[in-house]
Amino acid sequence: MTLLNNYEYKIPKIWFHEIKGVQDVATKKELEIANKLSRQRANIFLESRAYIRQCLGNLFNLNPLEIPIIANPGEPPKLPKGMGHCSFSHCNDAIILVWHEKKIGIDIERLDRDFNYTKLAKKYFFKSNSCNNKSELCKHSILNQWCAIEAAIKWDHGKLAKDIKEWQYSENDKILFHKKKKLKLQFKQFNLYKWTISVASKDTSYFIPSIICSSKIF
Repeated sequence: MTLLNNYEYKIPKIWFHEIKGVQDVATKKELEIANKLSRQRANIFLESRAYIRQCLGNLFNLNPLEIPIIANPGEPPKLPKGMGHCSFSHCNDAIILVWHEKKIGIDIERLDRDFNYTKLAKKYFFKSNSCNNKSELCKHSILNQWCAIEAAIKWDHGKLAKDIKEWQYSENDKILFHKKKKLKLQFKQFNLYKWTISVASKDTSYFIPSIICSSKIF
């Protein structure tokens, strides 16, 4: 097996795929798990795992089915010690995956996502009326905040319902801070066509977010 010490990657590897119903790479265990899920959840479970295995198979020069990853529903993906860390996220039409030698988290959201951003802001993010206008700029700002915090929660292997109120977001400094755990992360954000993407880690000073593989031609 090719281990991490054969790779001197300092920049995260990011893959983007549109959801197209691809489910042709799955282990027996993953098929058993899918059979216990609803049809919709099973479809996204199998497609996301297929992409994860294909991407990591290319990275490590292994048969995708031989990638020793554990990625159960609702749990962060786990690779054996020496093979780095990965994180993935999906929205209704796309899947994003990141791999790095160090712990990392990623999230993707549609830029045109329809949600009650003022209610979300008042409930979770702002203690003032700093976002009480119904503007696209405000909506975009809240979406970016949500996306960055989701990436941080994935880095921390936390739970959205439990941790969302604990994370503080500084857009200017690109810092995320967990109040209870006294945990500080850095993040990078970038837009890709119709999506916004956030990557969170302990140190992003050397990050140059870019997609190294995409199933979509832009």
